[in-house]
Amino acid sequence: MSLYPSETDPVVPSLAALTTLRVGGPVETYVEARDEARLIAAVRDADDQGVPLLVVGGGSNLLVSDAGFDGVVVRDVRSGIEVESEDTCGGAVVTVPAGQCWDDLVARAVVEGWVGVEALSGIPGTVGAAPVQNIGAYGQEVAGVIATVRTWDRGQNRVRTFAVGELDFGYRTSLLKRSMHVDARGDDPAAPWYPTPRYVVLQVQLQFRLGTLSAPIGYAELGRRLGVAVGERAPSKDVREAVLELRAGKGMLLDRPEGAPDHDRWSAGSFFTNPVVPASRMADLPAEAPRYQVRSALPTSSTGPSLGAVDPSLVKTSAAWLIENAGFGKGFGLAGEHSPARLSTKHTLAITNRGGARADDLVALARTVRDGVRDRFGVELVPEPVLVGVSL
Repeated sequence: MSLYPSETDPVVPSLAALTTLRVGGPVETYVEARDEARLIAAVRDADDQGVPLLVVGGGSNLLVSDAGFDGVVVRDVRSGIEVESEDTCGGAVVTVPAGQCWDDLVARAVVEGWVGVEALSGIPGTVGAAPVQNIGAYGQEVAGVIATVRTWDRGQNRVRTFAVGELDFGYRTSLLKRSMHVDARGDDPAAPWYPTPRYVVLQVQLQFRLGTLSAPIGYAELGRRLGVAVGERAPSKDVREAVLELRAGKGMLLDRPEGAPDHDRWSAGSFFTNPVVPASRMADLPAEAPRYQVRSALPTSSTGPSLGAVDPSLVKTSAAWLIENAGFGKGFGLAGEHSPARLSTKHTLAITNRGGARADDLVALARTVRDGVRDRFGVELVPEPVLVGVSL
């Protein structure tokens, strides 16, 4: 097939319409993939013709240039949750297309008693993006329930399936994500593939333990909200509700379609990842700087990702704390309260579009915050969204 749109593809005027930051310039060519064959064909055609490629899911982890994208944008709009098996011995094995809404899967998991993603409630985006970023929140990471990830390998022009042990998960990273930037497996002379990874996720298979109680709680704030200690369990339904309340209080949910817009939700979520530094480096930071254990992405038992083995050589600290203590408070903007781009009024880790921002406004704010933290604490903040046509 040709990569050019069919008569059934809608007209998308700009990337702003496809991203939660609501910025981004015009789209040259837009294709919607309603089945796997069309997704593979669009990706393959773009690569064969040497056309830049941007595969989009929920658009919640993208900051795109005001100039737009001079290539083909392919959006995976497939959905569906297929239960392969479900029994007390093997748990539930579920296969999901990459385009499926992530939070809809979590909601289904809680209803069905599939344990291990309840603390990942409310995260915007699609299932396909989850293993790429190794999404995590409140002590859980998706790596703890991944069984396999089926991909289109742009380098070898074939379908390729990775088992969980091959995905090399880490804190907000994976083999899939690294293939966007570097030769992740030592067999890729065409690297880098940016802004779309070499491995385009087609389908994710997840394996869940069955039960009504959550995986062990791995985050103190969530434990306090639930009235349980870290390491204890709570009803999965209660965990989901508590996480949604916590995220709402921080502006970390998608904007509501009805009523006045909440510009604190016009963001890409956490704009910077929490820095992971050598344990010896923490001595250079103020004593009050938060310190968290760094655990492996994969659990050492089936109890859940929040209880992975501790790496004593590393310490994670809080990007939000560094930002606030470098002088950038909630609502900070380069031109004060009238700035088109500002830090969220609810959480300093989110950079938000106040309704009229351009990509350049968001980049300028992010650069100022990054530089301020580096100058104050000597720590380099790393952006979490994929930057397309812009850089810090």
